[in-house]
Amino acid sequence: MYAVIKTGGQQFRVEQGTTLKIEKLKIESGKKVIFEEVLMVADGDNVQVGTPFLPKATVEAKIISQGKGKKVHILKFRRRKHSMKQQGHRQLFTEIEIVKIKA
Repeated sequence: MYAVIKTGGQQFRVEQGTTLKIEKLKIESGKKVIFEEVLMVADGDNVQVGTPFLPKATVEAKIISQGKGKKVHILKFRRRKHSMKQQGHRQLFTEIEIVKIKA
């Protein structure tokens, strides 16, 4: 059984027991979170697709940790102008583990 959820402006295909990194949530580690924006649930041949979301379908997850991703280096260079700008960014994330899928 798997589901497709929407969180942080992205869509994720999740199954029970999988871990994934999503956009940062302001919830402490060890707590549970419930995703109500479920786009699709599939259980074998039984596939339910929402328009856009499925009513009464939820995905329950446990927050494992909060963190920062790898650094992305940004370099803006203008040729023949003697101008260069360097910048870096580390995206914040929340690592979750899927506990239960309710259809």
